[in-house]
Amino acid sequence: MSVDDGVRRLKSEADEPGWEVDPDDDWGVAVVATVGRQLKLRREAVGMRAAEFGRAVGYGEDMVYKIEGGKRIPQPEYLERADEALGAGGLLSAMKEDVAKVRYPKKVRELAKLEARAVEIGVYECSSIAGLLQTPEHARALLESWQPAYSTEDLERRVAARMARLSIFERSPAPALGFVLEEATLRRKVGGTMVRRQQFERLLDVGRLNNVTLQVMPMDSAAHPGMSGRIEVLKFEDGTAVARSDGAFSGRPTSDPRQLRVLELRYGTIRAQALPPGESLALVEQLLGET
Repeated sequence: MSVDDGVRRLKSEADEPGWEVDPDDDWGVAVVATVGRQLKLRREAVGMRAAEFGRAVGYGEDMVYKIEGGKRIPQPEYLERADEALGAGGLLSAMKEDVAKVRYPKKVRELAKLEARAVEIGVYECSSIAGLLQTPEHARALLESWQPAYSTEDLERRVAARMARLSIFERSPAPALGFVLEEATLRRKVGGTMVRRQQFERLLDVGRLNNVTLQVMPMDSAAHPGMSGRIEVLKFEDGTAVARSDGAFSGRPTSDPRQLRVLELRYGTIRAQALPPGESLALVEQLLGET
């Protein structure tokens, strides 16, 4: 929907599923409440009614009240338009960074912070395609299969949070990213034909980036150290690192040098057993052709 149309349909909750505030996230609730309060104070300071302000930013009056009341997370474009409409001089749009973090569920917020700082990330996934490689449609199809089922709002919130992590591909300088995926996860029929095709195309696009190494562990490979679960290794500019594995050290992130050496050894062994990047991309192309 263009905000420049002569006759414009104002956005409602139905247009933005997944932007509700998680009531169990105390920090997120506090951030959204503070932002909403600032928006309301500035709107009232310039003498603008909620309905008039809503038309200026492209949202319905009910949505304006919910955002100001801390019940909805404002989208970045909302804050940008509010800043312009209220003459805030960049103070409202500057809140985008904190508001964006609220979209991450509490459990993945710390991971997102680490990924944002890392200069090198290595990921081995044994049961699904790595989250940083998923399309929105693939992510949604995966989450829809979980039991007990997520509510519509929670599902959309999780999809949006996963997609927000993809900003890592826009960083400059770009971090070095390495992924090892199991061939079996690529062959699993997650979603319909179009979802699978889009996912394979996404893997090919990302796998061809200069800063990305994509490898596939073939189904006929020998046993390897990743069979006990996912492994992720993140390295930072100051020489420190953090790693975690589902099958080691209670699955918790660790920066202990001895434990890091264990996980780095396991990840290195997995990479050595996987197909080289060229052969891996050729396999993905083959799967795309078969879909």
